Amino acid sequence: MLFHSPTAPSRPAGWRLYGLLGLAVVLLAAASALAADDEDEPTLVEPAPVRPDGEGEGPFDRLILRGVMVVDGTGAPPMGPVDIVIEGNRIEEIRSLGMANTEIDESRRPKDADYELDLSGSWVLPGLVDLHVHTGGVPKAPRAEYIYKLWMAHGITTARGVPSGPLEWDLSEKERSRRNEITAPRFVSYQRPGSGKEWRDRDIRTPADAREWVRYAHEKGVDGLKLGALPPKIMAALLDEAGSLGMGSTAHLDQMGVGNMNAIDSARLGLVGMTHFYGLFESMYEGHDVQPWPAEMNYMDEQFRFGQVARQWRLVEPGGERWNALLEEFLELDFFINPTMTIYSASRDVMRARNADWHAAYTLPSLAEFYAPSRLDHGSYWFYWTTSDEVAWKNFYRVWMRFLNEYKNRGGRVTVGSDSGFIYQTYGFGTILELEMLQEAGFHPLEVVRSATMHGAEELVKASGEDIEFGIVREGMLADLLVVDENPLANLKVLYGTGAVRLNDDTGRPERVGGVRYTIKDGIVFDAKRLLADVADMVAAERKKPGARPQATAGGALP
Repeated sequence: MLFHSPTAPSRPAGWRLYGLLGLAVVLLAAASALAADDEDEPTLVEPAPVRPDGEGEGPFDRLILRGVMVVDGTGAPPMGPVDIVIEGNRIEEIRSLGMANTEIDESRRPKDADYELDLSGSWVLPGLVDLHVHTGGVPKAPRAEYIYKLWMAHGITTARGVPSGPLEWDLSEKERSRRNEITAPRFVSYQRPGSGKEWRDRDIRTPADAREWVRYAHEKGVDGLKLGALPPKIMAALLDEAGSLGMGSTAHLDQMGVGNMNAIDSARLGLVGMTHFYGLFESMYEGHDVQPWPAEMNYMDEQFRFGQVARQWRLVEPGGERWNALLEEFLELDFFINPTMTIYSASRDVMRARNADWHAAYTLPSLAEFYAPSRLDHGSYWFYWTTSDEVAWKNFYRVWMRFLNEYKNRGGRVTVGSDSGFIYQTYGFGTILELEMLQEAGFHPLEVVRSATMHGAEELVKASGEDIEFGIVREGMLADLLVVDENPLANLKVLYGTGAVRLNDDTGRPERVGGVRYTIKDGIVFDAKRLLADVADMVAAERKKPGARPQATAGGALP
């Protein structure tokens, strides 16, 4: 995606470094917002309310999860049954209860719990790490509570905002989550250059400006940078300064700048990892240096932008010399790829995405309206989407997925990000779809889980050199976990809030099974299904309001 912020239009002066991209951002933001009389006083997403009594239990002096199967996130096979002892917010002990399918010796089990859950037959995974999130926007999703509860209901315990919102808003929510004052994942804050109130009337025009802003962001508590395809000297300064301070970095190497800064260019400058696909194909074109856009191309026409970008699949040679050279250099640079395949998936079958099972109960009417075709709402580019467009995207995915799988097979780290809230992808559900798409790309389910947990945690600490504290079910790690009753390795669909459909042979009727049962964050146990029910209540209440429009399940037009 191009740019996201949970505000009505607000234009930090630092955006001017993006040139035409900055103009595009401003125009899109202005068009998407229906309110805000003063662009210096944006309409912000409503912060999450204080967590009420009874919403999340703990942390406990000694919590025991009884009789579970564990997928630890490292790629190791499942193991169980085990009892997991959590003291405070850390895993204290994982005790094996003997061989599979044998009677458990009760005398061997850990004791003295002040709270325990009998989870016999359930599966425990590390909490999911989503490395590409944005917290809604006005008017499409104006309350953070809606988004946070969808993330938590899907077992997402860590979310990297790129950004989640304006710098000050973002850091406030990050701190409130750290103190567990709100029901939310733990947040990691990545910001765009030029963000922050003190920089509202400043430009980033020189490398010195760039370095000064990075130091400012670091002092404020920002964890990393979300970059575009910036001019090489600016990019180099930003990344060098960030690296010296142990700050992370990721980049959406947008089409307006990728001719001067593609994925390998930025990796050589020290970028920790890329998000989306922009700049990847451009790093290995055969016979071209820039994409051969049609003469009538206009970047400000989003059907052109998103329709034409998929035609890149013809410009690379899978398995060719430049393909292999890029894979090898990425490996040498220890470069992370955060593909966010989910956010573009509607492009290969828009009817499927538009009618996904979860929209009826869990997509706000205002968000559904945002998804419908519009020249004003970013990512709603279905002006006249054709079979040819979908075929191009299917071919694009075929090449993209092959590259990701080969990179993983050679030892590269691919992580999980969703970018939900656009293009028919609703929060939480879009993250699970990303897991399914990694399996489609050739990842074994254990490799999928590793991408969504341990590897995500590793990307977050690469720049600082610190050890990871979550992302693995291991003694001494933070107690960030998800619990699901069905085997997610057999079917990743059981992680969706809507679960998976299975025929009940006893009744002869289909039923839904799965859905995350508990999400444990920082040792606090949240009833994931209760959180999902809260979201359903929010959606139902919005639909009952006077003037609420019917759900746009037919693309905004009656069939």
